[in-house]
Amino acid sequence: MAGRIRDDDIALVRERSPIAEVIGEHIQLRNAGGGNLKGLCPFHDEKSPSFNVTPERGMYYCFGCSEGGDVITFVEKIEHLSFSEAVERLAQRAGIQLQYEQGGYVPKRDHGERARLIEAHRAAAEFYADKLMSPEAGPGRRFLSERGFERADAEMFGVGYAPAEWEALTRHLLARGFTSDELVKGGLAKEGRRGPIDRFRGRLIWPIRDATGDVIGFGARKLLDSDDGPKYLNTPDSPLYKKSQVLYGIDLAKREISKRAQAVIVEGYTDVMACHLAGVPTAVATCGTSFGEEHIKILRRFLFDQAEFRGEVIFTFDGDAAGQKAALRAFADEQKFVTQTYVAVQGDGLDPCDLRVKQGDAAVRDLIASREPLFQFAIRSTISRYDLRSNEGKIAALDAAAPIVAAIKDVGLRKRYAIDLDRWLGFMDERFVMQRIGEVSGAQQGPRRRVPHAAPVDPSVRVERELLKLAVQRPALLGPQFDALDPQAFTTPEHTALHKVITTAGGLAAAAHGGREWVDRLLEHAHEDGARALVTRFAVEPFQADAEVEQRYATGILARVETMAVDRAIAQVKSRLQRINPVDEAQEHRRLFGELLALEKQRKVLLERATGMQ
Repeated sequence: MAGRIRDDDIALVRERSPIAEVIGEHIQLRNAGGGNLKGLCPFHDEKSPSFNVTPERGMYYCFGCSEGGDVITFVEKIEHLSFSEAVERLAQRAGIQLQYEQGGYVPKRDHGERARLIEAHRAAAEFYADKLMSPEAGPGRRFLSERGFERADAEMFGVGYAPAEWEALTRHLLARGFTSDELVKGGLAKEGRRGPIDRFRGRLIWPIRDATGDVIGFGARKLLDSDDGPKYLNTPDSPLYKKSQVLYGIDLAKREISKRAQAVIVEGYTDVMACHLAGVPTAVATCGTSFGEEHIKILRRFLFDQAEFRGEVIFTFDGDAAGQKAALRAFADEQKFVTQTYVAVQGDGLDPCDLRVKQGDAAVRDLIASREPLFQFAIRSTISRYDLRSNEGKIAALDAAAPIVAAIKDVGLRKRYAIDLDRWLGFMDERFVMQRIGEVSGAQQGPRRRVPHAAPVDPSVRVERELLKLAVQRPALLGPQFDALDPQAFTTPEHTALHKVITTAGGLAAAAHGGREWVDRLLEHAHEDGARALVTRFAVEPFQADAEVEQRYATGILARVETMAVDRAIAQVKSRLQRINPVDEAQEHRRLFGELLALEKQRKVLLERATGMQ
């Protein structure tokens, strides 16, 4: 069994794994000011970005779902790995050879399950690609050539060939040191009567990669008449591959999707190839399943899909009845995007691959450019099924299209399409059409529910939060004066616990200039989950000051917290003074009165300092 990864190696992995780069392989990050980056959280659904990354301290935190941590934590969460597996994954990415205690260097065969399966799939992809040039792969090369793809195109997308043998890949991978269990678990092989046999045989192969570029599965196209299987066969769901969460081509398209704020959804592997080669590098496709909610989540992360940023998602479908049905099915998911959603339908029924072969690259680009809004397509496709020459047909078409218009959440957009619907039907009576749609809309929405308001944050708690953020992020701005604070200066158990963590870690006097080392030191001393979560959050959450006034702001915030603590002490002294008799307990009364005067004087000095934050 593998030993424990050395602490020095773990630190080196963190150092050589820039958090913005690693997270940027999974979501689009944009500048949020103050050295912070922001994006849509990959761990929960959200309409506007609340996922923050602070490269300076190597931390991330989502203010929507409270997930946070460092680069290793992120890989653990996003890839569903153990801590060791996440370190191994990042080490492989950074080209670091790990050393393990209790046994020194551990060879690759002792790595975690996911790393092993990734290596097996990489080796399988190389095997298939090499076999594409073999004599028996002639039908596969001919298939590609007939669809306008050259050898360089096949190499670009890693297209390969699975020999028409029972155990060609299995023998190759077993000889490379992989086990039968690994091949079956990864979907590369399946159990036969006398052991594992190849899952794909005599087929053209497309490697399916995740957003980081790792091969996680394969799609296989039938070539031989003797093959009685389906036309396309995909890797079954495995620890690596979940078909509802995979988009073919996302590894190649993600940067252009982010850059152009556009994603093009096509139906097949060859369509993705044709689009990319024709100058539409934002094309992706589902893998053996219809486009669904999990695919939307993937795209939204790269589109930076939010109210302030209007991108576009373009669905391409065949112009036949099946294609129209698929487009209308996509309509159901349309409003899970904030982006504008379109449909591009080729009238003669050609898919992007066939279109490129018959009419060239420009025709593919023109197809995408001719997109039409999905709402418009859905409405017009619906009313086209009715005879609009009669009043009966018009009313039937209106009733069929009304639920589509009523489902549009944007009130202004709903009104515009109601007007368009009136025009397309030829009623020339907008009030009648809108009334009909309104009746449907009211029935769909049902009774309104009251949404409870969030409780306001206590102002003193807000100020304490700002102070602790400064202590985590910019300790040099506060210095030893923070260390002199009484724990009772904080009013919530969470803030008191974090103050204790800072003190236990040596206080701000030991923090130097902060940065990642200081945050790591705090995390080492934060033994409770709540305290660790707060350190992570405060390492990322920006404080409310511009760079040029940071020192003055920090001084003012510290004075504010001290002032509030003095205010509470003054209130306690006044309460005690009110409860004693100044005649019978004259000495105690004089002592308390003197204490009150001293506190009032201290409060005046602190208030003068606190004005520095204004």
